[in-house]
Amino acid sequence: DVQLQASGGGLVQAGGSLGPSCAASGITFDDYTICWFRQAPGKGREGVSCISNSDGNTHYVESVKGRFTISSDNAKNTVYLQMNSLKPEDTADYYCGGFKSIKGNRWYEPLYYRGMDYWGKGTLVTVSS
Repeated sequence: DVQLQASGGGLVQAGGSLGPSCAASGITFDDYTICWFRQAPGKGREGVSCISNSDGNTHYVESVKGRFTISSDNAKNTVYLQMNSLKPEDTADYYCGGFKSIKGNRWYEPLYYRGMDYWGKGTLVTVSS
């Protein structure tokens, strides 16, 4: 069975940092793109960032550029999201999804349009003001 499990959320003050991780099993990790999503209370799902494990390409939505960094350890089948300069509006349930990597300049578009092949459960991030 395919599993994507996020962990490492928590409570942090505004301006602080957190670094949740997403551990994958049941897939050929190098063939997949892993993305982070978040859903704030009372709001819809929002894509955050993706990393292609086949070539290391990364993509970020505008609201987190310069503050968040996505990385991958292919030996551990784990993707990380380093979140710095956190704001109260970053408060959300953070979870990961994965899809078979696609080639081309628009390799990250499933973050916005198509959805994932697999979804994982989330980890809660709360940023206090």
